[in-house]
Amino acid sequence: METGLLITAVFTAAFTMVAKRLSSTVVTAPMIFLGFGFALSQTGLMPHADAEASLHLVAEIALIVLLFLDAAQVNLDALRKRHVWPVRMLVIGLPLSVAFGTLAAMAFLPGWSIFAVALLAAIMAPTDAALGQAVISNRSVPERARRALTVESGLNDGLALPVILLFASLAAHAAGQADTNWLLFGAKQLILGPMVGAAAGLIGGAALMFTKKRDLTSDTFEGIGAIALAGAAYLGASEVGGNGFIAAFIAGLCFGHVVKGRCKFVYEFTESEGQMLSWGAFLLLGMAMVPEALHALTWPMLGLILTSLFIVRPAAIWLSLLGSDASQTTRIFFGWFGPRGLATALFALLVVEQIDHQYAEPILAIAINTVWVSALLHGVSAMPGARWYAGRIARMGDCAETQPITASAKPLMTKGD
Repeated sequence: METGLLITAVFTAAFTMVAKRLSSTVVTAPMIFLGFGFALSQTGLMPHADAEASLHLVAEIALIVLLFLDAAQVNLDALRKRHVWPVRMLVIGLPLSVAFGTLAAMAFLPGWSIFAVALLAAIMAPTDAALGQAVISNRSVPERARRALTVESGLNDGLALPVILLFASLAAHAAGQADTNWLLFGAKQLILGPMVGAAAGLIGGAALMFTKKRDLTSDTFEGIGAIALAGAAYLGASEVGGNGFIAAFIAGLCFGHVVKGRCKFVYEFTESEGQMLSWGAFLLLGMAMVPEALHALTWPMLGLILTSLFIVRPAAIWLSLLGSDASQTTRIFFGWFGPRGLATALFALLVVEQIDHQYAEPILAIAINTVWVSALLHGVSAMPGARWYAGRIARMGDCAETQPITASAKPLMTKGD
């Protein structure tokens, strides 16, 4: 095991030395670390059981922290003025993605229980903008589009989880394995999670500003406090039956609104230690899950994955934005830019032990294969796709998608002085 850890450390150090150059290419960090994890698994130098045991914890921590920090960089004032796109994608697009995904799964997986295919569709619906930082961090892409994608990817994880657990319960109940009031559970998840998150973010942000004004803290300690606040929001929501992922994202939104760019750590961590968390999660995913998932991959599974990426989400997002001021170009771009990442893998791991073994292993295999296929396709297309979208929108000239929110509107992500 020590040899495997040594190789991982050397590989990571080597990657950081060329990371800036690679960031200007179609090769992304998730692609590299997924591939490296898979290659390392073939050597036998890293015990498979240890990697699988660590994956759940690392992926969950990474998702919580990055949800909080990504949200903390969103301009909430601007979002309130131009919120139509993310709201439509979440309220209309997400349910449509689950519905269309269910129909697609029924076609590719005949004989499956309706609850099992709906569960699979819900697991494959959440997106992860971290897999396409070439878009989110590209300043040539209009601010409104970047903000909409950031908010959608931040919230759809938490919104999808109650649906996932509902279908997991129904699938288990159909097999005589469970009996739970999932309507009450879902309501508590979607109400209590945001309430706890808002309280944590507002109180934590106000406390930080109070101590900063009195010179009671420093940048170093602010960072520790921000990470602790993200964990407190998640755990607090979980304690009262709320959704921890929604709580972490809402806490970040409220925290960022209060501190207004005066917490440098939010940006510095996202660009350094936050990257390490994400890399570690994808490394463990490639090491612990991808080999078995590849072995279980069948042509119907691959067909379903490609249908989900190329047809299900694009159709759902296209329909969700009809009647809004989103141009055809924006609807096409948003439909494609829906990479599946850590949330899809983590949610699949959460439910496999709750459902019938007949469906558990195939659902896990499809979810993991979806992640690496998406990491490859969305990673390769993120940079050229962003250039294409920015160019098309720029040629449109004066339109709602390029106009600032107000004359004094702040950018999506404003670093502290």
